[in-house]
Amino acid sequence: MASVSLLVVFPFLMAYAAVRDLLTMLIPNTISVALVVGFAVFAVATGLGWDDLAGHLGAGAATLVVTFTLFAFGVIGGGDAKLAAATALWIGFDQLAGYLIVASLAGGVLTLLLLALRQQPLPSSLARLPFVLHLHDAKTGVPYGIALALSALLVLPDTAIWLRLVAV
Repeated sequence: MASVSLLVVFPFLMAYAAVRDLLTMLIPNTISVALVVGFAVFAVATGLGWDDLAGHLGAGAATLVVTFTLFAFGVIGGGDAKLAAATALWIGFDQLAGYLIVASLAGGVLTLLLLALRQQPLPSSLARLPFVLHLHDAKTGVPYGIALALSALLVLPDTAIWLRLVAV
């Protein structure tokens, strides 16, 4: 049962966050809350030890402090800050640096791709889609939730909780 939250719920929520951010440029609070609740269920169901739990909580808290500071300075959106922190809770300190590096690289590629695409006229078939028009607008930000989700899904198999789960 506990493996379901890691093997199904976490990847589903990350993919859902990416799609929602792409389509609406918003990451609902319910996704971050569901990630936190899912982690709590996972921690209890797997009997995650206090030391491991403290490390995961610390990774989430540290990420929250940094990302909300970035949000306060207008560097990232609030949904991105909450999603990164909730994801760091799952990732833990053991792979947090890898998660943040991959997210930064993926976010950079996404940003450059969007900037290049925004310089091109939209094909008429795409110009009818409201989310494409919004995404193409130079005043619109970058749906960074895509990079955060991609990074989480790439790093997850290297985390201590994943490796412990598949070893059982």
